[in-house]
Amino acid sequence: MLTLRRELSFYGQELLRTGLTSAAGGNMSARQGNTVLVSPSGVSLAEISPRDWIAVDLAHGATRRPLRRNVRPTCEITLHLGCYLERQDAQAVMHTHQILATALATAGVSFKALFPDFVAMLGHEVPTIDYVIPAGKGIRDAVTARLKKGANVVILKNHGVLAVGANLKEACFRLQLLEDAARFMHTILSAGKKIRYLSSAQMKAIDRLEAEDYRKLLLKRK
Repeated sequence: MLTLRRELSFYGQELLRTGLTSAAGGNMSARQGNTVLVSPSGVSLAEISPRDWIAVDLAHGATRRPLRRNVRPTCEITLHLGCYLERQDAQAVMHTHQILATALATAGVSFKALFPDFVAMLGHEVPTIDYVIPAGKGIRDAVTARLKKGANVVILKNHGVLAVGANLKEACFRLQLLEDAARFMHTILSAGKKIRYLSSAQMKAIDRLEAEDYRKLLLKRK
Protein backbone atom coordinates (compact mmCIF):
# COMPACT_ATOMS: atom_id res chain seq x y z
CA MET A 1 0.00 0.00 0.00
CA LEU A 2 2.94 2.35 0.65
CA THR A 3 4.06 1.96 -2.97
CA LEU A 4 0.59 2.94 -4.19
CA ARG A 5 0.58 5.97 -1.88
CA ARG A 6 3.90 7.09 -3.36
CA GLU A 7 2.58 6.64 -6.90
CA LEU A 8 -0.47 8.75 -6.08
CA SER A 9 1.72 11.58 -4.80
CA PHE A 10 3.95 11.35 -7.88
CA TYR A 11 1.06 11.52 -10.36
CA GLY A 12 -0.68 14.23 -8.36
CA GLN A 13 2.40 16.38 -8.86
CA GLU A 14 2.52 15.35 -12.52
CA LEU A 15 -1.00 16.64 -13.14
CA LEU A 16 -0.02 20.02 -11.71
CA ARG A 17 3.33 20.07 -13.53
CA THR A 18 1.70 19.46 -16.91
CA GLY A 19 -1.03 22.02 -16.32
CA LEU A 20 -3.92 19.56 -16.34
CA THR A 21 -5.25 21.12 -13.15
CA SER A 22 -4.28 23.96 -10.83
CA ALA A 23 -4.47 25.20 -7.25
CA ALA A 24 -6.69 22.84 -5.24
CA GLY A 25 -8.68 21.78 -8.31
CA GLY A 26 -9.14 18.17 -9.30
CA ASN A 27 -8.97 14.96 -7.31
CA MET A 28 -7.75 11.41 -7.82
CA SER A 29 -7.74 7.94 -6.34
CA ALA A 30 -6.47 4.40 -6.76
CA ARG A 31 -7.74 1.14 -5.40
CA GLN A 32 -6.16 -1.97 -4.01
CA GLY A 33 -8.61 -4.75 -3.33
CA ASN A 34 -11.57 -3.29 -1.45
CA THR A 35 -9.67 -0.23 -0.30
CA VAL A 36 -9.63 3.07 -2.20
CA LEU A 37 -6.98 5.69 -1.50
CA VAL A 38 -8.42 9.11 -2.31
CA SER A 39 -7.19 12.69 -2.16
CA PRO A 40 -8.23 14.87 0.79
CA SER A 41 -10.59 17.78 0.19
CA GLY A 42 -9.34 21.30 -0.43
CA VAL A 43 -5.67 20.41 -0.84
CA SER A 44 -3.51 20.90 -3.94
CA LEU A 45 -2.55 17.57 -5.47
CA ALA A 46 1.05 18.78 -5.43
CA GLU A 47 1.02 19.03 -1.63
CA ILE A 48 -0.32 15.59 -0.73
CA SER A 49 2.37 13.42 0.86
CA PRO A 50 2.10 9.60 0.66
CA ARG A 51 0.69 9.41 4.20
CA ASP A 52 -2.05 11.97 3.44
CA TRP A 53 -4.09 9.82 1.03
CA ILE A 54 -7.29 8.76 2.76
CA ALA A 55 -8.22 5.08 2.80
CA VAL A 56 -11.93 4.35 2.39
CA ASP A 57 -13.96 1.20 2.02
CA LEU A 58 -15.02 0.62 -1.60
CA ALA A 59 -18.47 -0.74 -0.80
CA HIS A 60 -19.53 1.71 1.90
CA GLY A 61 -17.26 4.74 1.57
CA ALA A 62 -16.36 4.64 5.25
CA THR A 63 -12.82 5.70 6.19
CA ARG A 64 -10.52 2.89 7.29
CA ARG A 65 -9.11 4.82 10.26
CA PRO A 66 -9.98 7.96 12.26
CA LEU A 67 -9.08 11.15 10.40
CA ARG A 68 -7.22 14.16 11.71
CA ARG A 69 -9.37 17.15 12.60
CA ASN A 70 -10.63 19.16 9.61
CA VAL A 71 -9.46 16.46 7.16
CA ARG A 72 -12.02 14.78 4.92
CA PRO A 73 -12.05 12.90 1.59
CA THR A 74 -12.64 14.86 -1.61
CA CYS A 75 -16.24 15.97 -2.04
CA GLU A 76 -16.27 13.83 -5.23
CA ILE A 77 -15.76 10.61 -3.23
CA THR A 78 -19.11 9.18 -4.35
CA LEU A 79 -18.07 9.74 -8.00
CA HIS A 80 -14.82 7.85 -7.51
CA LEU A 81 -16.49 4.93 -5.76
CA GLY A 82 -19.16 4.79 -8.47
CA CYS A 83 -16.49 4.51 -11.17
CA TYR A 84 -14.86 1.53 -9.45
CA LEU A 85 -18.16 -0.22 -8.79
CA GLU A 86 -19.21 0.23 -12.42
CA ARG A 87 -15.87 -0.72 -13.94
CA GLN A 88 -14.13 -3.64 -12.30
CA ASP A 89 -11.15 -3.15 -14.62
CA ALA A 90 -10.51 0.38 -13.33
CA GLN A 91 -7.78 0.67 -10.73
CA ALA A 92 -7.29 4.44 -10.92
CA VAL A 93 -9.55 7.48 -11.34
CA MET A 94 -8.32 10.99 -12.13
CA HIS A 95 -10.49 14.09 -12.30
CA THR A 96 -8.89 17.28 -13.63
CA HIS A 97 -9.93 20.81 -14.54
CA GLN A 98 -7.89 20.93 -17.74
CA ILE A 99 -8.66 24.09 -19.65
CA LEU A 100 -8.55 23.49 -23.38
CA ALA A 101 -10.38 20.17 -23.59
CA THR A 102 -13.07 21.40 -21.23
CA ALA A 103 -13.43 24.72 -23.06
CA LEU A 104 -13.76 23.18 -26.52
CA ALA A 105 -16.29 20.60 -25.31
CA THR A 106 -18.28 23.32 -23.56
CA ALA A 107 -18.32 25.25 -26.84
CA GLY A 108 -19.80 22.22 -28.59
CA VAL A 109 -16.71 20.80 -30.33
CA SER A 110 -16.85 17.00 -30.71
CA PHE A 111 -13.90 14.91 -29.54
CA LYS A 112 -13.69 12.22 -32.20
CA ALA A 113 -10.68 10.35 -33.50
CA LEU A 114 -7.98 12.70 -34.79
CA PHE A 115 -4.75 10.69 -34.82
CA PRO A 116 -3.60 7.11 -34.09
CA ASP A 117 -2.83 7.58 -30.38
CA PHE A 118 -6.31 9.04 -29.89
CA VAL A 119 -7.88 5.84 -31.19
CA ALA A 120 -5.53 3.58 -29.25
CA MET A 121 -5.84 5.29 -25.87
CA LEU A 122 -9.13 7.20 -25.95
CA GLY A 123 -11.27 5.20 -28.38
CA HIS A 124 -13.21 6.36 -31.42
CA GLU A 125 -14.87 9.21 -29.55
CA VAL A 126 -14.75 10.80 -26.09
CA PRO A 127 -18.25 11.49 -24.75
CA THR A 128 -19.26 14.76 -23.11
CA ILE A 129 -21.96 15.39 -20.54
CA ASP A 130 -23.82 18.61 -19.84
CA TYR A 131 -23.05 20.46 -16.65
CA VAL A 132 -24.10 18.67 -13.48
CA ILE A 133 -23.62 20.07 -9.98
CA PRO A 134 -20.46 18.43 -8.54
CA ALA A 135 -20.19 16.20 -5.51
CA GLY A 136 -23.49 14.37 -5.69
CA LYS A 137 -25.42 11.47 -7.13
CA GLY A 138 -26.22 13.38 -10.31
CA ILE A 139 -22.65 13.62 -11.51
CA ARG A 140 -21.91 10.06 -10.42
CA ASP A 141 -24.84 8.70 -12.45
CA ALA A 142 -24.00 10.82 -15.51
CA VAL A 143 -20.36 9.73 -15.60
CA THR A 144 -20.85 6.06 -14.77
CA ALA A 145 -23.50 5.78 -17.50
CA ARG A 146 -20.76 6.62 -20.03
CA LEU A 147 -18.23 4.32 -18.38
CA LYS A 148 -20.77 1.50 -18.54
CA LYS A 149 -20.85 1.92 -22.32
CA GLY A 150 -17.08 1.50 -22.52
CA ALA A 151 -15.76 5.06 -22.30
CA ASN A 152 -12.46 5.51 -20.48
CA VAL A 153 -12.55 9.31 -20.52
CA VAL A 154 -15.54 11.61 -20.04
CA ILE A 155 -15.56 15.39 -20.51
CA LEU A 156 -17.77 17.36 -18.12
CA LYS A 157 -18.93 20.60 -19.75
CA ASN A 158 -18.21 23.74 -17.70
CA HIS A 159 -16.27 21.58 -15.26
CA GLY A 160 -13.44 19.28 -16.28
CA VAL A 161 -12.46 15.75 -17.31
CA LEU A 162 -12.50 12.31 -15.70
CA ALA A 163 -10.37 9.35 -16.78
CA VAL A 164 -10.08 5.79 -15.55
CA GLY A 165 -7.19 3.41 -16.08
CA ALA A 166 -5.77 0.03 -15.24
CA ASN A 167 -3.25 2.03 -13.21
CA LEU A 168 -2.39 5.66 -12.48
CA LYS A 169 -0.02 5.92 -15.43
CA GLU A 170 -2.66 4.85 -17.94
CA ALA A 171 -5.25 7.27 -16.55
CA CYS A 172 -2.68 10.10 -16.62
CA PHE A 173 -1.65 9.30 -20.21
CA ARG A 174 -5.29 9.43 -21.28
CA LEU A 175 -5.72 12.90 -19.80
CA GLN A 176 -2.52 14.11 -21.46
CA LEU A 177 -3.58 12.73 -24.85
CA LEU A 178 -6.98 14.37 -24.53
CA GLU A 179 -5.35 17.75 -23.96
CA ASP A 180 -3.06 17.09 -26.95
CA ALA A 181 -6.18 16.46 -29.04
CA ALA A 182 -7.67 19.71 -27.77
CA ARG A 183 -4.53 21.64 -28.81
CA PHE A 184 -4.64 19.87 -32.18
CA MET A 185 -8.23 20.98 -32.78
CA HIS A 186 -7.70 24.46 -31.38
CA THR A 187 -4.82 25.00 -33.81
CA ILE A 188 -6.98 23.96 -36.76
CA LEU A 189 -9.91 26.11 -35.68
CA SER A 190 -7.61 29.10 -35.04
CA ALA A 191 -6.44 28.81 -38.64
CA GLY A 192 -10.04 29.07 -39.77
CA LYS A 193 -10.08 25.51 -41.05
CA LYS A 194 -12.46 22.61 -40.56
CA ILE A 195 -11.47 19.68 -38.35
CA ARG A 196 -11.00 16.47 -40.32
CA TYR A 197 -11.63 13.42 -38.18
CA LEU A 198 -10.41 9.95 -39.09
CA SER A 199 -12.81 7.77 -41.07
CA SER A 200 -14.33 4.54 -39.77
CA ALA A 201 -12.01 2.53 -42.00
CA GLN A 202 -8.97 4.39 -40.71
CA MET A 203 -10.02 3.86 -37.09
CA LYS A 204 -10.57 0.15 -37.66
CA ALA A 205 -7.12 -0.15 -39.22
CA ILE A 206 -5.57 1.46 -36.14
CA ASP A 207 -7.55 -0.91 -33.90
CA ARG A 208 -5.80 -3.79 -35.67
CA LEU A 209 -2.26 -2.44 -35.30
CA GLU A 210 -0.09 -4.82 -33.30
CA ALA A 211 2.20 -1.94 -32.32
CA GLU A 212 -0.65 -0.14 -30.54
CA ASP A 213 -1.68 -3.34 -28.75
CA TYR A 214 1.89 -3.74 -27.52
CA ARG A 215 2.05 -0.14 -26.24
CA LYS A 216 -1.25 -0.52 -24.40
CA LEU A 217 -0.01 -3.76 -22.82
CA LEU A 218 3.10 -1.99 -21.55
CA LEU A 219 0.99 0.72 -19.96
CA LYS A 220 -1.12 -1.81 -18.11
CA ARG A 221 2.08 -3.35 -16.75
CA LYS A 222 3.15 0.14 -15.57
